Amino acid sequence: MKKGAIFDMDGLLLDTERLYFESMELTTKRFGVPHTQEFENALAGTNGAQSYAVINRFFPSVDAPAMLEDCTARVRGWLEKEVPLKAGARELPLFFRAHGVRTAVASSTEKSLVLRNLRLAGLDGCFDAVVSGQEVERGKPAPDIFLHAAKQLGCAAEDCYVFEDSISGCRAGIAAGCATVMVIDLFRPTDDVKTGCAGIFRSLPEAQDAILHGTL
Repeated sequence: MKKGAIFDMDGLLLDTERLYFESMELTTKRFGVPHTQEFENALAGTNGAQSYAVINRFFPSVDAPAMLEDCTARVRGWLEKEVPLKAGARELPLFFRAHGVRTAVASSTEKSLVLRNLRLAGLDGCFDAVVSGQEVERGKPAPDIFLHAAKQLGCAAEDCYVFEDSISGCRAGIAAGCATVMVIDLFRPTDDVKTGCAGIFRSLPEAQDAILHGTL
């Protein structure tokens, strides 16, 4: 078993990726641009200037900050009513902590929202560290956020698991040298992710079972 375990948040611990997907669908209609899976794949896991760059790559004439704020403000409103958990979101971090494995959340979402959502979901006591995309120079798929998270845990990156659901997040974990585990949510693994990941599973409990049986 590794010494550290780093978790993405949206779509991995919290069943929120589909909320962003649904909200962006409404946003693209409002801004008069097409909503495609390719666009969602490129945008997932990004933050700040990187998100703006993705938006303008697909829609050069759009006000990218306004478009992103329209999407995220709607999701913030939805999450005030309920923060839905994914299966195993509490059990796997607590399993790791029971086995002496240090745990962290590494999310592209702004830190105040990460902390708020973890608190509302009852997960704020499950992690030794929480880092956000605001704390690093480059967002996913660059490895920066996972390297930073590993440092916060006092672990070498290669001695950490990374659990991700997005393609850009998996690429970031692979680039960081972590044992990257894709847990499928809305996105299907690409060929490079299939090759680079230590494992690909349908759920966190399935990944936990593989760890227990020594296959991950």
